[in-house]
Amino acid sequence: MDYSWYMSMKRTNVYADPEDLAIIKEAAKRRGISEAEIIRQGIHLAAMANRVWDEPLFSRTFEGSGRTPDKAEVRDAVADAVRRETDSGTVA
Repeated sequence: MDYSWYMSMKRTNVYADPEDLAIIKEAAKRRGISEAEIIRQGIHLAAMANRVWDEPLFSRTFEGSGRTPDKAEVRDAVADAVRRETDSGTVA
């Protein structure tokens, strides 16, 4: 993550366990970055883990029988989908 735009950041104070701070200090030294950068990355991960998204994660809907398919059915369905995408030229 690039925080080269420090001027737009806000300063805050947090309380942390001494054990966590020791781990952060060691990780920063090992990675060659500042302790503050480790903490910023942790804050970002926590923020993203708790974010409420406006859009659903999956936009496609799937038709099915209403029962859980077995392993072979899943394999066949995936193979069919890959074949369809390959035939249409939309492979990523």
